[in-house]
Amino acid sequence: MQSHLPVVIVGGGQAGLSVSYCLQQRGIDNIIFEKHKIAHAWRTKRWDSFCLVTPNWQCTLPGYHYPGSDKEGFMQRDEIVRYIEDYARSFGPCIKEGVSVLSVRQHETRNVFEVVTSIGTYTADQVVVATGGYHTPKIPRMAERLPKSIVQLHSSEYQNARSLPEGEVMVVGTGQSGCQIAEDLHLAERKVHLCVGGAPRSPREYRGKDVVDWLDQMGYYDIPIDEHPQKETVRTKTNHYVTGRGGGREIDLRQFATEGMRLHGRLNTIQDNKFTFKADLKENLDYADSVAESIKGTIDQHIEKAKIDAPIEPAYKPICEPEETSTNLELEADKISTIIWSTGYHTDFSWIEVPAFNGKGYPGHERGVSTTVENLYFVGLPWLYTWGSARFSGIARDATYLADCIALKSKVLPRQSMKSVNAMALGS
Repeated sequence: MQSHLPVVIVGGGQAGLSVSYCLQQRGIDNIIFEKHKIAHAWRTKRWDSFCLVTPNWQCTLPGYHYPGSDKEGFMQRDEIVRYIEDYARSFGPCIKEGVSVLSVRQHETRNVFEVVTSIGTYTADQVVVATGGYHTPKIPRMAERLPKSIVQLHSSEYQNARSLPEGEVMVVGTGQSGCQIAEDLHLAERKVHLCVGGAPRSPREYRGKDVVDWLDQMGYYDIPIDEHPQKETVRTKTNHYVTGRGGGREIDLRQFATEGMRLHGRLNTIQDNKFTFKADLKENLDYADSVAESIKGTIDQHIEKAKIDAPIEPAYKPICEPEETSTNLELEADKISTIIWSTGYHTDFSWIEVPAFNGKGYPGHERGVSTTVENLYFVGLPWLYTWGSARFSGIARDATYLADCIALKSKVLPRQSMKSVNAMALGS
């Protein structure tokens, strides 16, 4: 391999592959360094029953839309892996699997990057960071107080109910992963305790359509972050919980409660083999319901404004009001054997040794173009530009934009219009 490369892409997931495809279309040589294998996170950090929460028709990687017949369905984990692998085979990117990028730094004397890898050091004119934003599992320090007899897993390590020891299971966190894992255990007839946080929920279907269909029709997925009401703060918001399991359905924690799942408020402390919870269960459930109803209200407004003929649905009525359980729980008395921490991730860009980050370690960028380091780009981050930036639906837009930016810097005339490229973002 040559020691100097025009463009290095770090990460071989759907984001890195998409940028590689777009660069290839513009005649720009590039290479992907992937620490493991293509689609590694999908392959190894998702449980057995995992499936997308967005319908298959939203899987629109550049040059490769979802090829199957079930466009309204939701791909399961193994199907997702095959989709990404087939995408790579469709255009044959230059990719080195099993290669770790140890550091990216600016060359001391030349206006290029030094890319230090597990197979040697290279230089590159431009670098695209496509490692996403979910790097290090986030587990609270209070977990250290639990006895070694308790099995502790992060949600990324969970596989299935059979892989866990006998006994009751506590799931901490009610984002998408926490609620779906709790459902998976519940359907396997395991006794589940769920610590309910402040995550919102989403309806699955409303007035004759999947909610994703309505939101797409309303243009929600095209809203750039600088026009979003919440601006930058939306990047750190917890995702709405819903599932694509069984053809797609809502997740209503109140329903689980009627079926035997024990709901608690937020986990407060762990001390002397006891859990204490905040008395906020009702508040958190009510908030999740209010968000779901607000989504429906927005759809109602759209239907009315556009004069769309759609069936009327009654307002949601809570199926029950789960009693606030005791704010204390004893491990032994309640026979809890396993805790699953569905508490998210920390980002880790420490290997990027250039001044591209803010005080919280998040890259400063405009649409993925670094605002402080020339020729450095980011892709695949939540709300990089739109809602779909970290999903299959928005990657094509972001990858196309960055490829145009790279082409301009490479003095290669893009094959597509450059109208979308913001000169200010390019530093020109």
